[in-house]
Amino acid sequence: MSYDLMAFETSKAPQERAAFMKWYEQQVQWSEDHAYNDPSVLSEALQRFYSELSEQFPNMNVEDEIFEAMEEAGTDNRLTDYSLGSSVIYAAFAYSVAEEAYTAMRELAIKHKVGFFDVSSNEGDIIFP
Repeated sequence: MSYDLMAFETSKAPQERAAFMKWYEQQVQWSEDHAYNDPSVLSEALQRFYSELSEQFPNMNVEDEIFEAMEEAGTDNRLTDYSLGSSVIYAAFAYSVAEEAYTAMRELAIKHKVGFFDVSSNEGDIIFP
């Protein structure tokens, strides 16, 4: 299990909760015609957001020596599984960093003027800048 959060391009997402949830369900079908690990498919705002977030929570698809160094340092729990769509960044964090990940993602969403959705909560926050 993971603690899941999502950033999104606000110009693509409906603001009313029920419509947003339908849009979200469409996004996580992962039906776009590209690999979901390529940050170049993201909007400019989401690219800036991802660049800064992945400094704090690196993509788990790192080279073996980086992984081993993080494991040795005890920071491998910061490795995050990202799925990158043209309008969304879906991030699956380790539960041990959930609170820190929530705070970081929410603050970066505000900074980069992208939306934020707390996927892991039943009535998760949906925040538009």
